[in-house]
Parts: sequence; C-alpha cells; structure tokens
Amino acid sequence: QVQLVESGGGLVQPGGSLRLSCAASASIFSNYVGAWYRQAPGKQREFVANITPGGTTNYADSVKGRFTISRDNAKNTVFLQMSSLKPEDTAVYYCKFGLSYWGRGTQVTVSS
Repeated sequence: QVQLVESGGGLVQPGGSLRLSCAASASIFSNYVGAWYRQAPGKQREFVANITPGGTTNYADSVKGRFTISRDNAKNTVFLQMSSLKPEDTAVYYCKFGLSYWGRGTQVTVSS
C-alpha cells in the first residue's frame, strides 16, 4: 500500500523558516518525481517545487530563491526547506509522487 506522510507544518512569523517532510513508501520513492503543491483558502492548488529521482529540481517563480526541495534516498523522504516566509505562503502543503499519489497535507500559516 502506497503511503505519503507529511509533517513539519505550523505557525511561523513573516521572515521565518520551516522545513516540511514527506515520507514515502519505498515502492514509489525511487521511481517517481517527488513534488510539493499548495492550496490557499479560496484558491486552486498550485505547483511549488519538484525533484526527480536523479536530483534535478524545479521551482515555481514565486518561491525561487526562498524554498529548497531535496530528497534523502536512505529515508525515502522528500523535504521542502522554506525560508523568508511571507503571509502569502500560507496554505495547506501537499506532497505528491508521480501522477496520482498525494499526501493529506500539512498546514503552513505565516502570520505575526
């Protein structure tokens, strides 16, 4: 059974940092692109970043230079390091592998 478990969300002040984690089942981790998406209240879900099994990364323009995606192959985990957070980064962040495997999401709130 495929599982994706996100963790690391929370409340942070503007300018602060958070690191999200997504632990994936071994059956999908090595074979699929890992990605983060986010959905703010009243908005559509949007792409944030992804990383291929080989380590190539891509980012949405809105997070370039502030967010870093990485993967730990020994732990079957993808990370999203978020820095210089802004109130507009507030959203539920979802982990995704391949075309259809989604986690349940973790809330990130940026507020003073």
